[in-house]
Formats: sequence, structure tokens, C-alpha cells
Amino acid sequence: MRPSRPTFLLALVVVIGLITWAVLETAYVSLPPLPWTAVPTLLLLALGEASTGVNILRRIRRRPGTKPVEPLVVARMAVLGKASAHAAAVLAGVFAGFAAALSGSLDKPTPRADFFVSAATFVAAAVLVGAAYFLEYACRVPKGPDEEQQDRGAARA
Repeated sequence: MRPSRPTFLLALVVVIGLITWAVLETAYVSLPPLPWTAVPTLLLLALGEASTGVNILRRIRRRPGTKPVEPLVVARMAVLGKASAHAAAVLAGVFAGFAAALSGSLDKPTPRADFFVSAATFVAAAVLVGAAYFLEYACRVPKGPDEEQQDRGAARA
């Protein structure tokens, strides 16, 4: 498994946002109001993944007072981080598209409320992308002394 690339996550947000914006230009009037409940849900998920990332990072780097972590647990957390980062990037794109489509209708009460909900949900999804990316980063195996010397030698050449 290769680590997630930030450029791919950003491209995912942009492409999904454009698709959502294009669809909503014609279909918004038939949709119900957006629920605000996604905001705290995404923020709680981000908090959980960030705290898990800090815990895993400390345990992998064998900080004092921590127990070693099982390799299978690290692999599962890396997969969780990667999946969460991609899913949150899709959600961020959807709600960015919503906000873009509704930005021209802020004079009407329902689109204005949906705009603020979609903007807040976009921010919460972006926070989750960051937390999930950090969790994935925290699961990387630190380089050993031999690998660090090879990297220094390659940098000098």
C-alpha cells in the first residue's frame, strides 16, 4: 500500500466539487434541506483519528511509558487513515460543490441556511482529511540507522 498523496486528495475534492456544482445547478430545488448533523459527526471522527494517530506515533517511536504496538494494529490503522482521507475528501468535494452552487442564492432563506451548513460541513470534512492523513503518516515505520546514513549519503552526492 502506498501512502496517500495530498495532490490526489485535493484533486478529488476539486473534481467531486465541480460535479456536484454542475448537478445542483439543475436539481437543487427538488432536494430537502441539508442536515447540520454531519458537522459534529465529522469533527468527532477527526478527533478520534487524530488522537489515535498521536498514540500510534508515540508507540511506534517507543516513547517512554508506552507499550510496543502490534504490527497488525498499525496496518489496520494505516488502512483506516487512507480510507478516511479518501472518503472525507469526497465529502469535502460534495459540500464544496453545494456551497459553490448556493453562493448565488444567499438572498433566499433556505439556500442561505443550506449554504452555511454546506460550508461548515466542508470545513469539518477538511479537518477529517487532515486527521486521517496524520493517522496514515503516524503508521509509517521509522527509518533505521542504516537507512538514515544512506539518505545522508545520497543527499551529499
